[in-house]
Amino acid sequence: MKRISILFFIFFLLLPAGTIAQDLKPIELPKPDTTGGKPLMEVLKNRKTSRSFSVDKLPKQVLANLLWAGFGINRPDGHRTAPSAMNWQEIDIYVVMEEATYLYDAKNNALVPVVMHDLREKTGTQPFVKDAPLNLVYVADRAKMKKASGEDQNIFMGADAGCIVQNVYLYCASAGLATVVRGSVEKPALVKALNLRSEQSVILAQTVGYPGK
Repeated sequence: MKRISILFFIFFLLLPAGTIAQDLKPIELPKPDTTGGKPLMEVLKNRKTSRSFSVDKLPKQVLANLLWAGFGINRPDGHRTAPSAMNWQEIDIYVVMEEATYLYDAKNNALVPVVMHDLREKTGTQPFVKDAPLNLVYVADRAKMKKASGEDQNIFMGADAGCIVQNVYLYCASAGLATVVRGSVEKPALVKALNLRSEQSVILAQTVGYPGK
């Protein structure tokens, strides 16, 4: 019996992280609060980049508001808070936190487990990314971009990701959060860690948290 237990433990450790994540249920997020926030002109005035973050985790309500602001569903027809070319909605948001990495499911307002260990350090080359509470990774799925050439796909997915990034910036300015968008990402390592398909490309990453002291 002891030998069987040891073998099972070794087998569990050797399982791919994505396989383990599939056995867990999605995390339901609170309904986003869309009634508050600062006036738009004040938010634009206060929008800025920061590279100093507290290690304090974001409350689940703040996370729900942040993700909805970035690329949530804001109309009954399924359209989103950020535009996308041909309404492809090809950008997926991977939510990288200390405890796990999740995929934002806007339709169900939930986080779907992807990798059940800390990938924050893999989301960028700057030292602060491994300690910040949240790193968002924007991944484009070319399989959704029908009838577009490779060059057009590159233009559209970069523009679409940029719109989401700015939404996150504006929410952070309204909610008193710090953020920075980053192109310095070890993309091959992150693609492997996230178990992405060949049609998927990491575009940008964005760190979010409370301002550092």
